[in-house]
Amino acid sequence: MDYLSVNQQGWDRRVQTHVTSDFYDVAGFLKGNSSLQEIELAALNVAGKSLLHLQCHFGLDTLSWARLGAKVTGVDLSIAAIEQANLLATQAGLNADFVCTDVYKVGEQVAGQFDIVFTSYGAIVWLPDLDKWAQTIASKLKAGGQFYMVEFHPAQAVFEGYSYFHQDEPDIEDETTYTENATDETDTFVSWPHSLSDVINALIGAGIEIESFNEFPFSPYDCFEGLTKETVEVELPAGNTQCERFYVEQQGQRLPLTYAISGFKKA
Repeated sequence: MDYLSVNQQGWDRRVQTHVTSDFYDVAGFLKGNSSLQEIELAALNVAGKSLLHLQCHFGLDTLSWARLGAKVTGVDLSIAAIEQANLLATQAGLNADFVCTDVYKVGEQVAGQFDIVFTSYGAIVWLPDLDKWAQTIASKLKAGGQFYMVEFHPAQAVFEGYSYFHQDEPDIEDETTYTENATDETDTFVSWPHSLSDVINALIGAGIEIESFNEFPFSPYDCFEGLTKETVEVELPAGNTQCERFYVEQQGQRLPLTYAISGFKKA
């Protein structure tokens, strides 16, 4: 199976549903709201820095980083998503470059190196080879540049019946999308599980010196079955703010739902 074509077609068809959803809240973004979440906002200072966003979907997070002063480039597999990202940049009056390409071809399709490479929330499951992914990241970072990722925790997927450990054969599923305005229409997607050790070892092998690894007992998104919402006061660089968190408990104990890794390219 040509997983790139299958996934590209699925994401192309999802874009308009996502753009019109409350989940993504494009209207709020155009009024000045940020789509970024507390974990990455607390971790990254992007002002005056060049930032490459891998697997950016239709660019809301990329453009939110631009509002914070970054010079941004977003990359995504979906043609429809990149078209929408360019439209949003124009509507929001923000400078951004968007490139439609497979992650593994970023080295060929995106010029230059960056101060920061960023990826987030549900990105790496679409990639079969994390070593190649990590090598791409290292190739696009300047010496001393920072890689930052925040992702859904693979332990959570076990409770939904997926493997925690990598497997050569992918999961192939027909599924509806995750936004609240989803219809019964399904698309086929091809994905792979990746353990935490797979991620960390791939980055180390590519020359990324890991500075921190953190796990969190919540998701900023209500995108899994059986989550409970709470609102907390969080101190962020821009000041205190109320953030929604979604959590799940197993025998009275909260499960890890997200994790974040920060690292730097060795000089």
